[in-house]
Amino acid sequence: MPLRTRLIVLCLALAPLAAFAQSTAADALPAWDQLTPQQRDLLLAPVRERWNNSPPAKRQHMLDHAQRWQAMTPEQRKHARHGMKRWRDMPPEKREQARALFEHLQTLPEAERKAMVQRWKAMGPDERKAWVDAHPPRDRAGDP
Repeated sequence: MPLRTRLIVLCLALAPLAAFAQSTAADALPAWDQLTPQQRDLLLAPVRERWNNSPPAKRQHMLDHAQRWQAMTPEQRKHARHGMKRWRDMPPEKREQARALFEHLQTLPEAERKAMVQRWKAMGPDERKAWVDAHPPRDRAGDP
């Protein structure tokens, strides 16, 4: 058997062991209560820094967010993570449109809100841009 074939067979034979070793290493990580104080501090340091560098209004927002997150079911958290990823990957002009539409919808009664969403879905890109130009979102300094 050629050397290349033997190497491929060997890699295929060892692949399950590598996967097992990776899962065992991840499973070996302790629960929060079993972390050392140094490990906990290492994990919390970025949050502590962000908290200390934030103004009081932002701190309240962070606390409210954490409380909402704790109240969510795993499915709701999965849905929220998906939404956060979509927002992060969204181009700036789409974010501006989303902000403008969201802010406008908040001012409408339920029936008008539904009608506006349907109108929005029917609009083309140029119509959406014109609508946002006529209904700009409030300035959000510091937002990405």
